[in-house]
Amino acid sequence: MSFRLVATDLDGTLLTEDQRITERTRAALAAAGAAGAHHVIVTGRAVSWSRPVFAALGYDGLAVCSQGAQVYHAGEDRILTSVTLDRQVARLAIEKLWADLGPVAAAVSRAGIDGAVVVEPSYRYSLPLPVHTAEDREELWAEPILKAYVQQRDLGDDELAARARQICDGLVDVTHAGPGIVELLPVGLSKSVGLSLVARRLGAKAADTVAFGDMPNDVSMLRWAGHGVAMANAHPDLKAVADEITASNAEDGVAVVLERLFPQAG
Repeated sequence: MSFRLVATDLDGTLLTEDQRITERTRAALAAAGAAGAHHVIVTGRAVSWSRPVFAALGYDGLAVCSQGAQVYHAGEDRILTSVTLDRQVARLAIEKLWADLGPVAAAVSRAGIDGAVVVEPSYRYSLPLPVHTAEDREELWAEPILKAYVQQRDLGDDELAARARQICDGLVDVTHAGPGIVELLPVGLSKSVGLSLVARRLGAKAADTVAFGDMPNDVSMLRWAGHGVAMANAHPDLKAVADEITASNAEDGVAVVLERLFPQAG
């Protein structure tokens, strides 16, 4: 197999649990680049939460952020394309969830290069990333948003995502992006949509792409790519659609595959 595009998720895939990339993985990505392949980061994080990671990695290429809503040029610090979620639609979806499921905690990711993540006081968040706590729910709708997040204290992530898809069918799309992270997205939006835009800009096709991920929000990307790789720590839904399962993010799973595909990476 010969690939021109290496697409990697960030959290749980490219990054270790302490939010870094190992030297082995850096070397494997560099070797893929030397062989003519483009590395594209495809993340659920919005640009505002991605920029510090890109800076730490020295990443200056094109990136897909916020589940495909934003295509961002890291080297130029510029958003090339952006899709927003209608705030009235998001509000209605959360009202429907509340009516069917009981109290729902909500948060939103605001649009723009510096868009804040705004959370209700009851929304639980553990990642070491900055958030703004809203005084009341109306503050969530004060500015344009990319997506909304929901939690329900009595339901696990998989059950909440499944129930939300049923309740909000046709209103929003729903994805599960990580522990405690169930997201409401514009209908039709996915990582594969954003990645296909980047691939076109780089003159690559799906068949030229190897993609890596770990959560259900990566399913569309792995299905779109010519070769989809799930991490050993991946959600069962992603493993079910993967062409290959590699080692975990803690065990250089991305590098394991790239060293085989680009032998000079070893």
